[in-house]
Amino acid sequence: MRTFSLAAIALGALLSLPASADDRAALAGLLDSFLAATHKKEAHQRFWAEDLVYTSSSGKRFGKETILAGFDGGDSQPATTAYSAEEVDIRLLGDTAVVAFRLVAGEGPAGKPGTGSPAEYFNTGTFVKRDGQWRAIAWQATRIPAAE
Repeated sequence: MRTFSLAAIALGALLSLPASADDRAALAGLLDSFLAATHKKEAHQRFWAEDLVYTSSSGKRFGKETILAGFDGGDSQPATTAYSAEEVDIRLLGDTAVVAFRLVAGEGPAGKPGTGSPAEYFNTGTFVKRDGQWRAIAWQATRIPAAE
């Protein structure tokens, strides 16, 4: 009986590996596609959970409704900043994940390298998987001071 239990545990661990790899890939793809389209309301609707708690780098706390209200009835804003994620660390905890990364915000249109000095932030997001879709439920952004 003990051999069967150990075999069942090992099999369960092996079967969960592809799901973990798939979830990591899904979260990485979600982050990349979001950063490429932050100027589009649709990207924010898809990325953020309805019950989001967002703490900005300026110390303000708000939710998804406030983010969407920033589009003032339009579906997009001018793409004046290009964003990219570096040093991405994805940690899976079942249907919850923590994604930490360095956000680089450069001047220039979204998707194109910036020409000015980039602003950098440490971002940490907590995601939940609901109905098969990952959504950010909590977010913390901290500006990284420029090197002297």
